[in-house]
Amino acid sequence: MSADPKSLFDTEADLDDEEDDESFDEENGETRPRSNKAPIDDSSEEDEDDDDEEEARKVREGFIVDEDEEDEAEDSDERRRRRKKRRREQREEEEQLDDEDLDLIGEANPEWERKNAEKKEKSFKRLKRGHRDEEPASKPRGLAAQIFSDDEEEEVDDRGYGRPSHRRQDDEFDDFIEDDYPEDDEERIRRKADEEVARPRDKGVSLDTTGLDKDALEDMQAIFGNGEEYDWALQLEEEEQDRERDEQNIELKDVFEPSQLVEKLLTDEDNEIRATDDPERFQLDRKPFRNLVLSADQFKEEAKWISNLMWPKKQTVMHGDLSVPFQKAIGKVLEFFTVDGVEVPYVFQHRRDYLIHAKKVRNPSARDDPDAPEYTVDAEKLLTQDDLWNVLELDIKFRSLIERRNAIELMFRKLKSEAGVEDEILQEMTGKAQTLEELQDIQDYLNFQYSTQLKDIAAMGDGASRELKRPGGRTALFERIRKSKAYNMVRSYGISPDRLAQNALKDGRSARVTSEDDPKLPMDLADSLTDHEFVTGDQVMGAARQMYSEELFNSPRMRRLFREAFYRHGLISCRRTEKGLRKIDVSHPYYEIKYLRNQTIPRMAQHPELYLKMMKAEEDGLIDVRLHLEHESKFRRELFLEFASENFSEHADAWNEERKLVLNLAFTKLEKIIAKGVKEAVRTACQDDLLKTCRKLYFERLDQAPLKPKGMILGTTPRVLTLSNGMGEPNRDPVHWAWVDEDGRVLEHGKFLNLARDEAQRSAFAELVRRRNPDVIGISGYSADTNRLIKDVEALIREKGLVGPEYEDPDTGEDYRSDLLDVIVVNDEVARLYKDSPRGVADHPSLHPLTRYCIALARYMQNPMKEYATLGKDVTSLLIHPYQQYLPQDKLYKHLETAMVDIVNLVGVDINQAMGDSYTAHLLPYVAGLGPRKATLLIKGINANGGVVGSRDELVGDPERHKIPVLGPRVWNNCASFLFIEYDNTSADSDPLDNTRIHPEDYDLARKVAADALGLDEEDVKAETDENGPGAIVRKLFKEEEQEKVNELILEEYAEQLEREYQQRKRATLETIRAELQVPYEELRKNFLSLNADQIFTMLTGESQESLCSDMIIAVNVRVVKDDFAIVKLDCGVEGRIESHDVSSNRSIKDILQVGQTVQAKILEINRKDFVAKLSIRDEELRRPFKRRFDLGDDQWDRELEMKDKDEVQEKDKSTGRTQRVIKHPLYKPYNGLQAEEYLGGQPLGEVVVRPSSLGNDHLTVTWKVADGVYQHIDVLELQKENEFAVGKLLRVGKKHTYNDIDELIVEHVKASARKVEELMQHEKFQKGSKADLEKWLTTYIDANPNRSMYGFCTDTKHAGYFFLCFKASRAAKVVAWMVKVVPSGYEMFGQPYPDMRALCNGFKLKFQNEMQKMQRGGR
Repeated sequence: MSADPKSLFDTEADLDDEEDDESFDEENGETRPRSNKAPIDDSSEEDEDDDDEEEARKVREGFIVDEDEEDEAEDSDERRRRRKKRRREQREEEEQLDDEDLDLIGEANPEWERKNAEKKEKSFKRLKRGHRDEEPASKPRGLAAQIFSDDEEEEVDDRGYGRPSHRRQDDEFDDFIEDDYPEDDEERIRRKADEEVARPRDKGVSLDTTGLDKDALEDMQAIFGNGEEYDWALQLEEEEQDRERDEQNIELKDVFEPSQLVEKLLTDEDNEIRATDDPERFQLDRKPFRNLVLSADQFKEEAKWISNLMWPKKQTVMHGDLSVPFQKAIGKVLEFFTVDGVEVPYVFQHRRDYLIHAKKVRNPSARDDPDAPEYTVDAEKLLTQDDLWNVLELDIKFRSLIERRNAIELMFRKLKSEAGVEDEILQEMTGKAQTLEELQDIQDYLNFQYSTQLKDIAAMGDGASRELKRPGGRTALFERIRKSKAYNMVRSYGISPDRLAQNALKDGRSARVTSEDDPKLPMDLADSLTDHEFVTGDQVMGAARQMYSEELFNSPRMRRLFREAFYRHGLISCRRTEKGLRKIDVSHPYYEIKYLRNQTIPRMAQHPELYLKMMKAEEDGLIDVRLHLEHESKFRRELFLEFASENFSEHADAWNEERKLVLNLAFTKLEKIIAKGVKEAVRTACQDDLLKTCRKLYFERLDQAPLKPKGMILGTTPRVLTLSNGMGEPNRDPVHWAWVDEDGRVLEHGKFLNLARDEAQRSAFAELVRRRNPDVIGISGYSADTNRLIKDVEALIREKGLVGPEYEDPDTGEDYRSDLLDVIVVNDEVARLYKDSPRGVADHPSLHPLTRYCIALARYMQNPMKEYATLGKDVTSLLIHPYQQYLPQDKLYKHLETAMVDIVNLVGVDINQAMGDSYTAHLLPYVAGLGPRKATLLIKGINANGGVVGSRDELVGDPERHKIPVLGPRVWNNCASFLFIEYDNTSADSDPLDNTRIHPEDYDLARKVAADALGLDEEDVKAETDENGPGAIVRKLFKEEEQEKVNELILEEYAEQLEREYQQRKRATLETIRAELQVPYEELRKNFLSLNADQIFTMLTGESQESLCSDMIIAVNVRVVKDDFAIVKLDCGVEGRIESHDVSSNRSIKDILQVGQTVQAKILEINRKDFVAKLSIRDEELRRPFKRRFDLGDDQWDRELEMKDKDEVQEKDKSTGRTQRVIKHPLYKPYNGLQAEEYLGGQPLGEVVVRPSSLGNDHLTVTWKVADGVYQHIDVLELQKENEFAVGKLLRVGKKHTYNDIDELIVEHVKASARKVEELMQHEKFQKGSKADLEKWLTTYIDANPNRSMYGFCTDTKHAGYFFLCFKASRAAKVVAWMVKVVPSGYEMFGQPYPDMRALCNGFKLKFQNEMQKMQRGGR
């Protein structure tokens, strides 16, 4: 067995001799094993098939292939067929005996000849009978039915059976079995010629040497030769054949598309990551800087740089001045990361002593208590686990900074050595730059100041001539100014831009320098500096102003001055665009920023979600976000004072006026570029802050142990019965349930009907509970009616007295008791994703989606961490934070991944359980040192070693036990303590420490602690270990159940000894050893989280505190009307109550409300616990519109512009004659098209919005969600209207469909169409993605299966309600697309209706066959 882990990589594609061993998987475009038992095709149909395949290229609109392409394809295929045929024939001729050989064998052994003849005859009879009898009634299939068959037909090997003879047999079996490809006349002639010479050439001529003596034979060989003189030619031929065979070692990249290799992590880069002995996440993060090596000085600088960034926040939570220990801790952590190559979980678990500042202080109680220790240790945590991830992130940023700085310094060194440049600004500022922005300033300055020299250096580096073309554009202009006399005018401003910036910064390192006025007036000086470049004084003056303003603009210190001013005194204001004027109404999520102004950067830092919303609105073109200085005029004036001359005269005034002009030119450009950079920097800072919040919230969801059964210890897996009504009503629709045992197995599932009133169903539920005896009952759903199911089940448990398992009474400690079963409302965010996911369907293909939903609920209760781990990158689709949509998804996933890494390494992974359970194996990529690539390598290596891990050391190889290394030493060092192996006390080789959080590097330390706890001296320890191995001491401790004795040890003295003698800080490690020796891998997660009332309300209704609150006016549907109250239902499913006094003061409630009516109502109060709302429909209440309250002053909210915009919108409505319609229907929204699409963006497929139409008040528009990002806007013509604003009694869609009301239109038209869309998208031939993706998939499929054809469906994203039917008839044919329209009754293609997908597919095949037959008849 090879000991090289690289042997575990999949780098080559295995190809068998037979090409039909694999077929193409239609679902994912991959190959899959094919059965060798292929049916024998009727050869009488092959001519038709070949002709039809050729004619398939001639059908119009894509069936016709360009003649050049067709000829090239045919020539290439023909050459390939001929080469293949020749090689096969040569191989068979070499391997088989010819006829004369067979005759000689027959003469020598007549019995063999007779048997062979009988066998041959039987074979022919079998073939003949098989051909005639196997398919006696088979009808020839249509061409389209064959090439677009939905069945995966096996390809047939049509080669002849038996051995070919060089002498043809002319009998009835001639041509029965055809070759793979028909041969033409030229090939047949060449084959016959080859056959004539094949036997003598290959086998030699059999000569009768009877009667010839030895001398005669030697003379004959001397004349004619013995054939060995041509061995060299045969050897060359054999070498060529060997080379061809070697070339057939096809790699994966030769078979699969690059995108498939990337998706499956099978690229060369992925294999390099697997082979490199570094943590996978480190390799990915440091990929851009893999060649960057930090010097010792840079390493110290990094520690200081990171501590300076983190200390301002950390010092607020620490006691005393710990800045120095804090910086030392940062430096040590960086050493662990970069030198030792260990990840965050390892550092936090095994190097925790370096994250704590501990100092000994005298114990004041030691005076009174002689037994008390003289000193105590005062410890304060310097770095948390969150801080470690922050350090790691900042390490990457610092490496980027250093790489950029190194590039600038290299460029500066070249300028010095090759161009003789000396620049104090570059010399001083490059090494002091602390941010990428500052380095970019230096880079811009260098490029501006030395553009010509840099081009010359670049030219020399490329080996080109120094004489370059004249630079163009603005660079050329500034070079002309530098070389002209006009540059003397620039110097005459009296102070350099850098010196001016130093004055303004007031850094105090040098004395202030004032501007000196030139003796001449500005215009006179300009007139004296004219030359051939600038021929007039005005031109000189203009050039000087441009040059000096550009030097100011590119001055690194001047940019620093402006940047600091914007950070300190910058104000952020929003102003709506013309597009946002109408689109952002009071109900729009951007309304809270529409008139926001004068917000400081510190306030934005405290409300990062608000700033990110601003930036997103600006990207959408709805808001302009402007960053300006609070006291811009003051800042400008102060800067000018530093620039102006201190002289008092008309001469000085003239120069100061000139300086003001040039400063104004530079100020505008500086303000623009700095404001843009600061805006982006603030956005990045807000994103980072919100990302950390998301990570924290996600960790809280992960940090929950399995729901603890009563009387059991934390971490015990419960037995769970889960129920759900989904979207249905519990009393009408079935309630699905699933029973999952403690091992996660689904042992039983089913449905209940009406648990509230049906006694038979209630008894069946009670019988199930008593039979299965669950620890807990979990319920969830995705409608407000689930709350009713919860109450029904709770009442049923009380009525039937259904109790959980018995447990020991904690009060008495002896008696056993049992309580009524607990009903838990389960967080279903993972279950919703699981029920329809490919993983869920693969796990339980025959179960109803709602049953799969119940299974996921149960597994969530049994181990939330495992359920979240199975999501992979889909975790970003969870709603972790209400504003997470404003975050980059890749950054969000990375931060959520770090939370999963933390919790997985806290809990640990049973490696042997992961080997046998794919559900547990999902945790492996999150183990320290591993990742998805190394996790698969680990699994593959363990399988190569037998599939079971006996000890942690096995993972790095054990030659004595023939175990290959599956991990490198560095990766193993990271993950060893987080992969545990269950201790087997019956096995002498099982080490109990492998079942703990103790790292193998500390095993000796742990054994020493165990020996001290048992009171063993060195001789006893040696005797025990010599007899039973190194694990004997800990095994003895466990066997004698003496773990509690470790608490008697004073570990502090031992820790001091280790630090004093071995310079190892092990205080925290010793505490970990103490804990693990008592309870190995104790459950450290918090208790299972129970949802509060608000969380349950939001989960079941989808409404949050912001989306549904008091004073909102909403549409409700009347369900019951009584004399003094009415019951209504909100759109979210919540039940509402309207009292009679909240209807009208002078009219009866029954006169105003009728059952089934939809009315507008104002929310007075919401009871989120009972899912009940109190409402009012009084006119005076409805006249007061809902308005969100923002706690902002007049200086922060532009109320004047708000009122002006409101009046402007009303004026525009009057001028255009448009009046806002109000229709009392729960689905009616006063949206335009963009708003409707935005509203439906987060809704499920098939959801609907009814809205006003731009065509007038006799039209409505119905917008519904066809697919993600695809919305259909249906124009509805209203007929038989009572008045202008009433809804028509007759609603017409197009020319065919007419409906009586909106509800009928939605049900019969939109919902019916949505069902057809769902049917199409659930079809096996539907492919997600664009048309280009489908065409690529078809091409890949045909390339892998050149003798087949394929078709598929995909969404037409540009025409809502339409789909593409794309097909590829052959390898040489183009992909053709036909349009399929979805209608309420089914589908239409070329005007022909089809009721369902089966009819549509059959209709497509018939249509294709008819088109081809037409072309065939036309060709004849």
